[in-house]
Amino acid sequence: MIDRRSVLTHTASLAALATLPAGVLAQNRKDSIVMAMTLEPTPGLDPTGGAASSIAEITLYNIYETLTKINPDGSVTPLLAESWEVSPDLTTYTFRLRKGVKFHNGEPLTAQTVKFAFDRAGAEKSTNKDKRTFANLVTQAVDEHTVVILTKEIDPDFPFMLGQATSVIVEPKSADGNMTKPVGTGPYTLENWVKGSSITLRKWPQYRNAAAIKLNRATFRFIADPAAQVAALLAGDVDAFPRVTPRSVEQFKGNNRFQVVVSGSRAKTILAINNKKKPFDDVRVRRAVAMSIDRKAVIQGAGDGYGAPIGSHYPPSAPGYVDTTGINPYNPERARALLKEAGVTGPLEVTITLPPPPYARQGGEVIASQLSKVGITAKLQNVEWAQWLSNVYGNKNYDMTIISHVEPFDLGNFAKPDYYWNYQSAKFNDLYGKYKTTSNAQQRAKMLGDLQRLLAEDSVHAFLYQNQWVTVANRNVRGLWANMPIFVNDLSSMSWA
Repeated sequence: MIDRRSVLTHTASLAALATLPAGVLAQNRKDSIVMAMTLEPTPGLDPTGGAASSIAEITLYNIYETLTKINPDGSVTPLLAESWEVSPDLTTYTFRLRKGVKFHNGEPLTAQTVKFAFDRAGAEKSTNKDKRTFANLVTQAVDEHTVVILTKEIDPDFPFMLGQATSVIVEPKSADGNMTKPVGTGPYTLENWVKGSSITLRKWPQYRNAAAIKLNRATFRFIADPAAQVAALLAGDVDAFPRVTPRSVEQFKGNNRFQVVVSGSRAKTILAINNKKKPFDDVRVRRAVAMSIDRKAVIQGAGDGYGAPIGSHYPPSAPGYVDTTGINPYNPERARALLKEAGVTGPLEVTITLPPPPYARQGGEVIASQLSKVGITAKLQNVEWAQWLSNVYGNKNYDMTIISHVEPFDLGNFAKPDYYWNYQSAKFNDLYGKYKTTSNAQQRAKMLGDLQRLLAEDSVHAFLYQNQWVTVANRNVRGLWANMPIFVNDLSSMSWA
């Protein structure tokens, strides 16, 4: 249902636009864009202080920058670092910084700034979701524009990790205020934030390569309701909607006003299970849940067919993937037997907490129906994003939840003792520790496969599918990402035809 106030505002906007000369409209459209997102950033605009991917969707490469930059094809190129070198044992990285780079508050980018940013990210009180990684780094400022990073953990994808939102370089004097007044080195600054409605970014004239930035302004509108998403696109209120609800896509495919881009990703949609909560502390119950679910039916119902089944926390598009979908196959009869073995006699009543994205709300209906056939009665509890982050992610107060984890390399979350899944496995921790400290490529590949199998055998979750994301946009918008190894809306690459 569309809010009446939105309709009135939209009508008023159209009336105001009608009074403007056509030439003015064309000129404005060429240097500004209206994007849309399902979720508003929570709790603020500092990607080093919150887990929500929506923060990066607005800020990464736009407001903040990183030493490296991840491209749509997954390759990594220089950004704040002009170049880097890595030692043969993959434990020492030397980065040479661009000269003349300034933050929005006028402060220069130096090696000491990078050291501050990474030390802060790994500090005891850090709320960075990649805190573990940064805590294992020793960052040294060799001179004003040379940074040496020593890492205790071996990771061939370290340059990729340094291009993610958790690795943004923040400035010491402004860092504590970044939630509401973000300061970075990127081509855009925050112009306005209307809570619950939109965020507007404005091009920063002092950016080091300002002439290459084609868009002077970008507004991000927050539209969670699928019907409202369609209405906004059809009315022209929104120029581009990355990761729009797939259910609405078919009507745009035959419309020559629009372009439809189907993108690969490394996201994993899961039915997350609280592993400490009875009876889910029994692996047989978790296996029963997994075997109750027909992944193909979930992909159809939650993602409208856009997705590929997964059996562990690893997508088919990522290097080192092994197929584990056969470990907990769809088998309702076996699921009922496992529940009986675990001592679950009467109907098992559970609550599935669902955040706002349509894949979660739609998927919840499908999964609840499937669970009911094996003797599990699922109550669906819809919550807002802030509630999900606080109660589920923060306080671990839930039975099950449906969520997409979009980080490309996040197996380390299963080794975190305080992560919201409440999964603790000495075997996994030991294997993951060896994986992170082994430089031999063959051994690492074997360990990576073993990690995926172990998570599947432990049935930590009911692993559902790898997402395919759909973008619907005005046909004249250029620079949209064809694939999404990370969640980002890179305004520096966008323009109008």
